[in-house]
Amino acid sequence: MLGEKGFNSQITTYALLFIYSLFILAPVYVVLVSSFRTSEDVFKYMTPFTWRTLIPTKLTFVAYVDIFKEINFGRALFNSFFISIMSVFGGLVVNSMAGFAFAHFRFKGRDILFVIVLVTFMIPFESIAIPLYNFIRQLGLVNTYTGLILPSIANGMIIFLFRQFFKGFPKALFESARIDGASWFTIFYKIVLPISKPVIVSASILMLILRWNEFFYPLLVGNSPEYRVVQVAISNFFTQYQTKWNLLFAGVILAAIIPILILLPLQRFFVQAVTGTGIKE
Repeated sequence: MLGEKGFNSQITTYALLFIYSLFILAPVYVVLVSSFRTSEDVFKYMTPFTWRTLIPTKLTFVAYVDIFKEINFGRALFNSFFISIMSVFGGLVVNSMAGFAFAHFRFKGRDILFVIVLVTFMIPFESIAIPLYNFIRQLGLVNTYTGLILPSIANGMIIFLFRQFFKGFPKALFESARIDGASWFTIFYKIVLPISKPVIVSASILMLILRWNEFFYPLLVGNSPEYRVVQVAISNFFTQYQTKWNLLFAGVILAAIIPILILLPLQRFFVQAVTGTGIKE
């Protein structure tokens, strides 16, 4: 009898999850389908609701062609990809070394400095956006790749992620290497990093997604067509007099594909890193 109740409970759980998934995926499906319609057909079959609303009778790639012709969307994709990749590479170097220092070095003011690091990713970005823009402008880095990449390299959340992961390493491992004459630089790059693949991959994913989805800061610092990123380019579909919905939906789909293709094969490393970064003191 208990087995039957458990089975019924499981069926109910799966049914609720299925319904919940439909609510989540329905908007994504509508965006995907609408991206293959012409501008006139996007809302043509919305009311009354029929099968034509969900299944287009005529598929066209005109939106995906026009998006590269009208606003040079390929340049925006390149900018987002280049800025994200360079931010990830620079962030891995800086944040991993900072995390290792906080985890295994003892120096004056370490705990206070670490608290400051934690506070940096708790403060809303909007509160520092204008001072940061003024600082970048004074350096002459507005509408440059350097200005778009440099402020995102150091990240308090990524430093915390590395620090918590490195805290799990036994000190005896480093003491043995030091006795054998290895420098801290050698220990870090030849011992620590090779066995830190889960946290490296997870940090890379987080930084890539954060940079790829960033809108406000690139809007301030890189709004010229030459340095415009994907999110800013998509926002340009909203004009005073009209909104090109089919181009907008095509841009959204293209902007979502790249992070998804990167995230799916690497998600197991992300889980490993999250489970390995519990509080260790």
